[in-house]
Amino acid sequence: MKKTAINLLLLTMAIQIYAWGTAYAAGPAFMHTGGRTTQPVGHYEFCQKLPQECNERTPKQAPVELTRKLWATVVNINNSVNTRIKPLTDIEQWGKEEVWSYPDTGFGDCEDYVLEKRRELMSAGVPAGDLLITVARRSNGDGHAVLTMRTSLGDFILDNLEPKVLVWTDTDNTYLKRQSDQNSGVWVTINEGREDAVASVH
Repeated sequence: MKKTAINLLLLTMAIQIYAWGTAYAAGPAFMHTGGRTTQPVGHYEFCQKLPQECNERTPKQAPVELTRKLWATVVNINNSVNTRIKPLTDIEQWGKEEVWSYPDTGFGDCEDYVLEKRRELMSAGVPAGDLLITVARRSNGDGHAVLTMRTSLGDFILDNLEPKVLVWTDTDNTYLKRQSDQNSGVWVTINEGREDAVASVH
């Protein structure tokens, strides 16, 4: 690895550690979720192909503890996937829209980045119930998918369009729905009231 690349990586990690400290000081911020809602068609079809990916059951429990070690793991995986996977639309790759798949080809769109990050974080020991595929609307109106990670310090967003892992209230997205933290095949609404985003485990 070239010296400039190493320096850039170290700088990125320093920024992320600062962000971790800022989140800790500010206190937890959790999304407020509502009732059950429709499952995205792409996720439904993904579940038909890989049913074992969509029937994880997690008892209601406190979010995973966000230690410095785990934070470093999250940052590393987020950076690795964002760098390793090259953006390619479903139309370009598969000839149709809304194909959710693991980006084993090295290419993918936003949902595929999310699936890969979720897979790698689960392999690192993060419970499935704390890694939730989330549908959002970007500030320009485009639909988007990100990964929400539930932690003791709040809900964090891993986004292929954003190099930093951010507390959800620090992003520009409008959040619409996400996987249930108790059943990976069920989706729930998100009540977008950021002024109400206080320490509340849902």
